[in-house]
Amino acid sequence: MAVPDELAGLRLDQALAKMFPDFSRSRLKSWLVAGAVLVDGESRQPKDRVDGGEQVELTIVTELAVRSAPEPISLDVVFEDDDLLVINKQAGLVVHPGAGNPTGTLMNGLLHHSPALAELPRAGIIHRLDKDTTGLMMVGKTLAAHTALTRALAEREVSRHYVAVCRGVLTGGGKIDEPIGRHPVDRTRMTIRQDGRPAVTHFTVRERYRAHSFVDVKLDTGRTHQIRVHFAHRRHALLGDGVYGGRLGLPAGATAALIDELRGFKRQALHAAQLKLLHPVSGDELVLDAAIPEDFAHLLDVLRTDNK
Repeated sequence: MAVPDELAGLRLDQALAKMFPDFSRSRLKSWLVAGAVLVDGESRQPKDRVDGGEQVELTIVTELAVRSAPEPISLDVVFEDDDLLVINKQAGLVVHPGAGNPTGTLMNGLLHHSPALAELPRAGIIHRLDKDTTGLMMVGKTLAAHTALTRALAEREVSRHYVAVCRGVLTGGGKIDEPIGRHPVDRTRMTIRQDGRPAVTHFTVRERYRAHSFVDVKLDTGRTHQIRVHFAHRRHALLGDGVYGGRLGLPAGATAALIDELRGFKRQALHAAQLKLLHPVSGDELVLDAAIPEDFAHLLDVLRTDNK
């Protein structure tokens, strides 16, 4: 492929990013350094300037990007084609292998479901959900799709809609705009800190109960634990959140059924219910939904009954 004249004067790595938009700039740069990109038959440096008209030969280097073993883990597939996979993650399923969870993760299940994902970063996983959060997750099945979806997410072109139950009776919806960073003492937690990364959460109230609220949540950003941290900061922590949640928030005169349900709900009441995105290859708009899981639905039924 010839370097277009309008790219004359750019660094080679910048020109490559414009010529091959299906691949990330960092990946193209790594191939360039490795000698997999030739300009007029010769290796060049990323900082070298282009004049326009040079012939670029790109050799796509596939390598084993994931070393986890495939495992036959049941996956609830909501959408799948040659480029995109969307699954409805169940509660208790860790997304990536790590300390304490070397096996039995979503990544292990994805590698069994589609072995070619071993050649992609993080087995094609675009974003993550916490272990006990349920709902929709995107997986790019090709390098081009993975790059396009990652960019779309970063540029806020993917709409993510969650539902949650929080402590306290909210009077209305709102916006939480508070930066989030790693907790200075407990490194497994996140917290509000002014030197953190920008984080914006929008919410509306769907139902109110005597001591809790059922809310719709949409994200402008996707920080680790964002919804959990933002609602806890507002003193409306998510029900069942053992890390940020604290007390159950039992209403006065709570029935035995409600007490048992609130005490027995051992995960954060948070579900990724809907994704809106453009297909990474066809460009078609996709609106994908995942029904509220059974334990969450039962929790809502008990709260509604108590509210009567």
